[in-house]
Amino acid sequence: MHSNQLDRQLPISTHNPSNHFSFTISPSTCPESSKPYILKKCIALLLSCASSKFKLREIHAFSIRHGVPLTNPDMGKHLIFTLLSFSSPMSYARQIFSQIQNPNIFTWNTMIRGHAESENPMPALELYRQMHVSCVEPDTHTYPFLLKAVAKLMDVREGEKVHSMCIRNGFESLVFVQNALVHMYAACGHAESAHKLFVLMPERNLVTWNSVINGYALNGMPNEALTLFREMGLEGVEPDGFTMVSLLSACAELGALALGRRAHVYMVKVGLVGNLHAANSLLDLYAKCGSIRQAHKVFDEMEEKNVVSWTSLIVGLAVNGFGKEALELFKGLERRCLLPTEITFVGVLYACSHCGMVDEGFDYFKRMKEEYGIVPKIEHYGCMVDLLGRAGLVKQAHEFIRNMPMQPNAVVWRTLLGACTIHDGHLALGEVARAQLLRLEPKHCGDYVLLSNLYASEQRWSDVHNVRRTMLREGVKKTPGHSLVELGNCLHEFVMGDRSHPQSEEIYVKLAEITKLLKLEGYVPHTSNVLADIEEEEKETALSDHSEKIAIAFMLINTAPGIPIRVVKNLRVCADCHLAIKLISKVYDREIVVRDRSRFHHFKDGLCSCNDYW
Repeated sequence: MHSNQLDRQLPISTHNPSNHFSFTISPSTCPESSKPYILKKCIALLLSCASSKFKLREIHAFSIRHGVPLTNPDMGKHLIFTLLSFSSPMSYARQIFSQIQNPNIFTWNTMIRGHAESENPMPALELYRQMHVSCVEPDTHTYPFLLKAVAKLMDVREGEKVHSMCIRNGFESLVFVQNALVHMYAACGHAESAHKLFVLMPERNLVTWNSVINGYALNGMPNEALTLFREMGLEGVEPDGFTMVSLLSACAELGALALGRRAHVYMVKVGLVGNLHAANSLLDLYAKCGSIRQAHKVFDEMEEKNVVSWTSLIVGLAVNGFGKEALELFKGLERRCLLPTEITFVGVLYACSHCGMVDEGFDYFKRMKEEYGIVPKIEHYGCMVDLLGRAGLVKQAHEFIRNMPMQPNAVVWRTLLGACTIHDGHLALGEVARAQLLRLEPKHCGDYVLLSNLYASEQRWSDVHNVRRTMLREGVKKTPGHSLVELGNCLHEFVMGDRSHPQSEEIYVKLAEITKLLKLEGYVPHTSNVLADIEEEEKETALSDHSEKIAIAFMLINTAPGIPIRVVKNLRVCADCHLAIKLISKVYDREIVVRDRSRFHHFKDGLCSCNDYW
């Protein structure tokens, strides 16, 4: 993500292109003494006239015709450097490089950089080994380029070897190398190792801070990213567009809307809203925090939009329950002749799935292949299985899986198992899905929970106990449900039956009040959701202690009337909580936005944006 920033640290020469060149010498009148002059002229032409790959080829041919040897290191060096400025495929550069006699370190570095920035960075490592065999000593530029290739490959073991070579050759103390090492560890998923290096660095610049913050954001450690951002501010380091992208990603992950809004104010103040990547991240933040109107506003105000902008809003609308609006936006993308990507179609199919639009979903799936030539990936097939499963067409979903042109993965079978638990009468198919999951991912706790829920919904309590005994025997632990809410720049986390919060006494008094008021509105707890063989009264108590209800009670106590409440939950919201929150929104006249593991629910005036379809 910060590779362009890493490059900006390194001094690289530039050239002034022009549209044409004219320089002719007759080959028959080209004595040996004029070759240095011809070489200088060819290099000058490369620097001033090579404005395209075609012109570069002309100059290259011209040099050969006039006797400049293919092995000449100076000509080869400038050819390769100029060629890579056009982002051309590396094959031409490799041909030139293979003929150069004794290439110098600049040429080796240029080739390593070219491969590091290409789609296949592996040859960069092979070149470094060849360089070592050729007894060419690395310089200050070699390791940043090499580490960039390793970061792209996400091969931490190879990165550790390069780190050792940096130390052995005395380059580890250079800030450029240290930044590249921090970036490499972060990109390889080792954010803690990146932070250890960061702490030991005597000199840090903005690139260093960005690399670690981004590493935390990308590796599911948003709290650490926000903490480091605050430290950055205390040390007087001014953030840039790269910083804001990482910060907004962390805020989106946590649902920290208030902090994200402050970041937005800062971006307006320093003029970063014009930065396309930062603006796209801002759009994504609002969408992922359930503030879809604000996301749409950011989109409408963007001076420049790319397909990422359109895709982010399409997916945002879909997961927030506005499937029809998502599909309308997709039509707008098509009217502007923008080419949707495979990710765009994931958003479109997701919109159809979560709005129960089965026929439309199959139509878009067909158009994706036939009109846009996009070969469906496992994610698209997963969306189609989800589309059928959510609509109750469980047998058709199974048939669709059987006819897939690729092997279904665990996610696809898990989607089918989930559909079997939601819709009654599909126990046999659920067991088929579970058998496949045991083969693919035998230790996944969610599958045991789904199967247990499936048996419990059929009142097969002995099978429920067998599943749970198997979980204990295999050491499989259920992921505990938790809910997050943001208040006063702090995130508060609650779990089921939580009494650890300083305001617990007030919270449970509020919960009792909520239950009483809801019953006056006709609320009857959905005790079928408590899938355990216990008495009805105990089931009602268990339901009232769900983490999202505790979080909402906390927010009702601590926020003024009319203020929207936003909750982030790590599991799917149950039917009882869904019914209860609809009524709470009506009784307390509050808009309540709940983000569960797969979508948003916008509760207002006793209704939900999902239309009870989730």
